[in-house]
Amino acid sequence: MNAVHVQSYWPQGTVYGALLNFKREWEVWAPRMNEAPYKGGPKAPVLFIKTANTFSPSGGAIALPSGVQEVDIGANLAWVMGEDAQPVACVLMNDVSIPHESYYRPPVKYKCIDGFLGVGSKALEIQNLNSDAMVLRVSVNGVLVQRVDYAQTVRKSRALLQDIATFMTFQAGDVLMLGSDCLPGGNRPRAKRGDRVEISAPGFENLANVFAGDGA
Repeated sequence: MNAVHVQSYWPQGTVYGALLNFKREWEVWAPRMNEAPYKGGPKAPVLFIKTANTFSPSGGAIALPSGVQEVDIGANLAWVMGEDAQPVACVLMNDVSIPHESYYRPPVKYKCIDGFLGVGSKALEIQNLNSDAMVLRVSVNGVLVQRVDYAQTVRKSRALLQDIATFMTFQAGDVLMLGSDCLPGGNRPRAKRGDRVEISAPGFENLANVFAGDGA
């Protein structure tokens, strides 16, 4: 196998994320999918956007807004799209959110806060990687708190991309986060002020951020 080419990375397009793309999370939410206003499980992938103000480099501090005591950690493997709307590289990301109950349509105020997307500093060319076999490890202050196993997704990566293509087209530089898993209880790992969160995966440089004091 040829060596995987590593390149410096910073998002150049729109960053999308996929919700409910892990079997455990789907099972946790399944009993509520028939309730109003949804009255049934989603038939197509459920997507959301992380706006450009959320981007934080690896090694940087992420400020928690005033009054927020802790945040959800959303470890993601992400695809970077090329000119033909196909993935050309992979990068690690941390989809940080304020814990919330409005899951299918999470309010922007909980997900698109300044700095609330940790971005890996290096991207790997995709041709020698198997995204569906990737396992991410999430540590808080050096303690392992979660393993995110992409063998456990509802839609494998290519199926996810194919299903999304039925209703939208990616542009060069766009990013698709393939999903973040929950813990057995349905919640996600959390971080508070002063915590250092690190996400690692084979072949990647670790994505690390420290959560700092009050934001503006």
